[in-house]
Amino acid sequence: MAKVADKYLKVDPWAVIEEGFDPERNRVSESIFSLGNEYMGVRGYPEEGYSGDMLLGSYFNGLYEEHAIGNHYKGIIRSLRYMVNAVDWLYTRITVDGEQLDLAHSKVKDFRRRLDFRTGTYCREFVWLLGSGKELKLTFTRLVSMKMSHLGLQQVAFEPLNFTGEVQVCTGLDFGAVHEERGQSMWKSLRSGSAEGITAIMAETLTTGNRLFSGFVLHSPAELNPCAVERDRFAGQSFTLPLIEGERIHYTKLAVNCADTGNARSQEQLWEEGMKLAAAAAELEAEDVFEAQAAYWKEIWETSDISIEGDPENQQGIRFCIFQLYQTYHGDHPGYNIGAKGLTGEAYRGLAFWDTESYCLPFYLFNNPKAARSLLEFRYNTLPEAMQRARDVDCEGACYPIATIDGTESCDLWQHSNLQLHVGTAVSYGIWHYVKNTGDKEFLYSKGAEMLIQISRFYATRGQWGARSGEYGYFGVMGPDEFQLMVNNNCYINLMAKKLFEYTGDALAEMRESVPERFALLADLTGLRDDELADWANKAEHMKIPSDPASGVYEEHDGFFDMPHIDIHSIPVSEFPLYSNWSYDRLYRYDMIKQPDVLMFMFLYNSEFTREAKLANYDYYEPRCIHESSLSPSIHSILASELGKHDEAYRFFEFATRLDLDNYNRNTREGLHTTSIAAAWMNIVYGFGGMRSDGERLSFSPTLPERWTSYSFNVLFEGVLIRLAVGQETVQLQAVSGGCTEIMVYGHRLSVGPDMVVLPLAEGLVAG
Repeated sequence: MAKVADKYLKVDPWAVIEEGFDPERNRVSESIFSLGNEYMGVRGYPEEGYSGDMLLGSYFNGLYEEHAIGNHYKGIIRSLRYMVNAVDWLYTRITVDGEQLDLAHSKVKDFRRRLDFRTGTYCREFVWLLGSGKELKLTFTRLVSMKMSHLGLQQVAFEPLNFTGEVQVCTGLDFGAVHEERGQSMWKSLRSGSAEGITAIMAETLTTGNRLFSGFVLHSPAELNPCAVERDRFAGQSFTLPLIEGERIHYTKLAVNCADTGNARSQEQLWEEGMKLAAAAAELEAEDVFEAQAAYWKEIWETSDISIEGDPENQQGIRFCIFQLYQTYHGDHPGYNIGAKGLTGEAYRGLAFWDTESYCLPFYLFNNPKAARSLLEFRYNTLPEAMQRARDVDCEGACYPIATIDGTESCDLWQHSNLQLHVGTAVSYGIWHYVKNTGDKEFLYSKGAEMLIQISRFYATRGQWGARSGEYGYFGVMGPDEFQLMVNNNCYINLMAKKLFEYTGDALAEMRESVPERFALLADLTGLRDDELADWANKAEHMKIPSDPASGVYEEHDGFFDMPHIDIHSIPVSEFPLYSNWSYDRLYRYDMIKQPDVLMFMFLYNSEFTREAKLANYDYYEPRCIHESSLSPSIHSILASELGKHDEAYRFFEFATRLDLDNYNRNTREGLHTTSIAAAWMNIVYGFGGMRSDGERLSFSPTLPERWTSYSFNVLFEGVLIRLAVGQETVQLQAVSGGCTEIMVYGHRLSVGPDMVVLPLAEGLVAG
């Protein structure tokens, strides 16, 4: 099915720009112009109030609500948790001569908004044409601080173009915002008030009791003389600003938000902490906050930029992706994870999936190893919940959930939450991938090995021995494909479990040899027995890996080769997405797959498969994949690039960086595709850059898309920041900082240091 772009944004290498307000695209733009700093995020909604179609979304990582679901079967969840819409700290209402600004009804001209990647700010401006003939130019600027995670800034400027008068403003903190899925606000107010220039309110969620303090101070060159405004779930200030024709006047709102997701503090303690943060914010100058934000992003772009010459749209697209990845997560809060929509919308309920370790982790691993470790620490911190989940499903060890916000399972579709076993192997792969490429043995010994033991116990008790084959495997499962339900011996699950058992055994043997005291403590902590290690090794050795020896094609699961075939190109475009247009059971009747399954493990453990094996499996599974998941095309593009299918690789890549900017899937309005944004980075670095991180050494086999003049990217490996630049004839490598390291390029070992190394671009490796 061809994906069609909806292009309405200006192409700029360092910004997203929209000119002219289109109510039909407003929700899409709200997602695209979202801001975040890992701690909190806010959609690009009109803060002055909008009676048209909008999603007023303000979210905090780890802040959640819960509701019960009807179920009486053991092992199937009875409640689920979800990221909750929180305080509208940008709340603003603007009135002139009794007329209130509302873009759904007010006449405006020269509308323009800009999300600036280099300053981390979102600016929106337009001229308001009042019914009286007066014209007032307004400029709204906002940021969420990357330096001070609790801080948000809003600046509103007014410039009367043809009159002198005044403007009435009410600005505040509103906990009445509706959580769209539930159709109501999920908050009750606990306390509010104003003191020493600080306006504050504290509320808690209706069922979980998660608390949030929000407070603000106002700065302006004009005398504001504000008046307190209080009502249920709202605290604010109203004031009047004088307007002089042709002169610009503004006010700045510095807001602080302080969440208590674990109810670790009393109401009084949280209030005091929030008021201290607000008092500190009151001492800040807006220009200093803007400068600190720009300085943060300057440093990011110096280390993480991808530069593309000859393709302005993808240049903008990949920088947008990198910008959003850092906004979503940078590792300052180990208790957080990455939701499928980040902090940009309520779809997928703010839950984290296996995408975190398989798609997101590589970006952080080679750009911000601290963040990569932090993601894995989330899994360690939620190990108790995973162990409880294993008991719920009659197993031992740790069963990591398919969808979670706090470590508990929050997927209400039993076929996914009970049958998709591959999350634990994604976690174990993430541990292996992280330790292998960072050398962080301290993490392995202190946290990783404990997780590996408990994950292995789950896979050792969830599987069974085949009655006829005598081989070990997993029955009644669903693999990454998700279009094959209740199958036996999904090849991906079996192979990844085999790798898990082997890595756990190797890691524990290493500990026993290198740090025997720590191994003894770990064995005592977990109750590890030698017979368990032997059992895991035996199950790994006898794991069933379905395949056809004649063709070299791995069988996705038992019986897959015998399933009815459907030509996916014969399916009318009008029937996509299939989830919405086919009866649910119909999806499971064919050899059609939703997203990479066999090809996924061939990417993850790329160095262990021959080119011939990759080619045979790619040629078999690619025609059967409909890419119903936005994560799917990147893996196909990466493998196609490796196999010399350069035109095909580029076709799969074409919409990767601009999936949301051009609304290819027609669902950007729900929030950004955060994990597929990470896949877009992989598509360039692992695809065209040919990077592989699973072999003996980090390796590269670069190609150059023929539409590009050149490109370059950086990766951080063993503390060395390596810059790789690919031109039409050469590949340049240099250690920008951190000394020297050894890598592989086109299969040859190479030392990279401060002196630039120039190699010829391998003959015949120009992508179409």
